[in-house]
Amino acid sequence: MVEEKADEILNEAKSSDVAFLVVGDPFGATTHTDIVVRAKKLGVDVKVIHNASVMNAVGVCGLQLYHYGETVSIPFFTETWRPDSFYEKIRENRKLGLHTLCLLDIRVKEPTIESLCRGKKQYEPPRFMTVNTAIEQLLEVEEARGESVYGENTICVGFARLGSEDQKVVAGSMKQLLTVDFGPPLHCLVIVGKTHPVEEEMLEFYGL
Repeated sequence: MVEEKADEILNEAKSSDVAFLVVGDPFGATTHTDIVVRAKKLGVDVKVIHNASVMNAVGVCGLQLYHYGETVSIPFFTETWRPDSFYEKIRENRKLGLHTLCLLDIRVKEPTIESLCRGKKQYEPPRFMTVNTAIEQLLEVEEARGESVYGENTICVGFARLGSEDQKVVAGSMKQLLTVDFGPPLHCLVIVGKTHPVEEEMLEFYGL
């Protein structure tokens, strides 16, 4: 939507006040940064009101934010597409003893392959990756790569609906978290690196 209507947003902003509301951090997506750059080039005054995002909300589990390495995204696997580029990033983070935040795939308004072939778009039902699916895929990649970067006994923290009144935070091994029902979306996962005693104390509150 943003990419398709960016010109419309910018044209309106030349002569009137336009508000652009996003989920999470305003600069969490390159598309948002691009709009700011284009607005400034057009001489449009831009005011940013910062917001909370998953990048700092995960701090609720007690793992210190400065102990995190590069964030990775886990996409839904298909029969013909099983990307694993996140594996190298997790490996490098774990070499340094750093935690890894895994952002889980969201599929909204995805056209079906059949409808694309027919030239008339029909959309699949929305899909939101669960912590359980993410762990299954992570373990599948580890089994295929065989570098022992992580395994079913690796400690992780699963999150659901962060920031809401019914948020769920559970710490445990990958094997343990596979059995947990995290409920409705949105979910994310942290693969725990080397921990400080204070971090360990906090994690105990969320342990199985």
